[in-house]
Amino acid sequence: MPPVGRIRWGVAAVVVAVSLLVPGHAAAGRPSVAALQAALKAHGLYGAEVDGVRGPVTATAVRRFQRRRGLTVDGVAGPQTRRALGRRGRPFLGARTLAQGRVGWDVAALQFLLWRRQFAPGAVDGDFGPGTGRAVLAYQRSARLIADAVAGPATIRSLRRGSGPTNVAQPTSPVRFFRPVPGRIGDGFGFVGGRRHTGLDFPVASGTSVRAAGRGVVEFAGRNTGGYGNLIVIRHRLGFSTWYAHLSRIITGPGQPVSGSTTIG
Repeated sequence: MPPVGRIRWGVAAVVVAVSLLVPGHAAAGRPSVAALQAALKAHGLYGAEVDGVRGPVTATAVRRFQRRRGLTVDGVAGPQTRRALGRRGRPFLGARTLAQGRVGWDVAALQFLLWRRQFAPGAVDGDFGPGTGRAVLAYQRSARLIADAVAGPATIRSLRRGSGPTNVAQPTSPVRFFRPVPGRIGDGFGFVGGRRHTGLDFPVASGTSVRAAGRGVVEFAGRNTGGYGNLIVIRHRLGFSTWYAHLSRIITGPGQPVSGSTTIG
C-alpha cells in the first residue's frame, strides 16, 4: 500500500494555502520575517506579499539592500543590516508600547500577528495607523482585554501565545479555484485537535500529481525553511495567491504562467 500524504487547501483573507505530505499542522509564517519584508518593501526592494515566509524572494531583497548599503552580502538580516534599515529595522516586538503614530519593526510584527488571527490591520507595513488601531481594539474586545487600541504587554503577550480569539467567519471569495488533486476532503476549516485549522485537507497517495488551482504566475518554487518544506506560491488575480507546501517534487519555476490544469508537483 503506498504511503499516504495530505494536501492542505486553505483560505485566510485573500490567501489560499495548499500543502502536500504534511504529517501535522503546518507552521505559520514568522512575525520577524514579516517585519523584515515590510522594512524591505518600504525601501522599495521587496515587491511580493508580506507573508512571514522566508524564501529566495526575501533573501534576494536582503542581498540587494546589503549591496546597496555596502554591507556584507549574505542574505541574512543580522544586527548590521537591521541598523541600516533605520527605524524600520528596530525595535523588536515587546520592547515598547505601540499606539497610533508608531513606526518600526515591532509595528509590522504586531500587524502580522493580528492578520494571522484575521483581525485585518489594513496592511503589514510597519506604520501604526487607524486600520491597525481598529484591529487592535477589535482583538482586545474579543480577548476581553482592556480595549484602548494600544498594544501594551498584555495585548502582545496574548497575541504571541496563540491561544487567544480568532475571527473565524467562513472565508468567501469572488474567485473560484480548482481542487489541486481529486478525491474527498479531509479536515476542514475551524478547530481541529485543539488548533485552528485554516484549510481543507485532501488525503491522497504519496506521489499524486498536484495541479495549479487556477490561472496565474509562479512567484516562488523551492525549499522553504519556515516550516513549509518544498513550497510553490502562485500569484492569481485580485490579490489572491495559492500555496502548495511540503511537496514531494517541484516541476515548475518562478515566472512560469500556469492554468488550472498545469501540473506543478
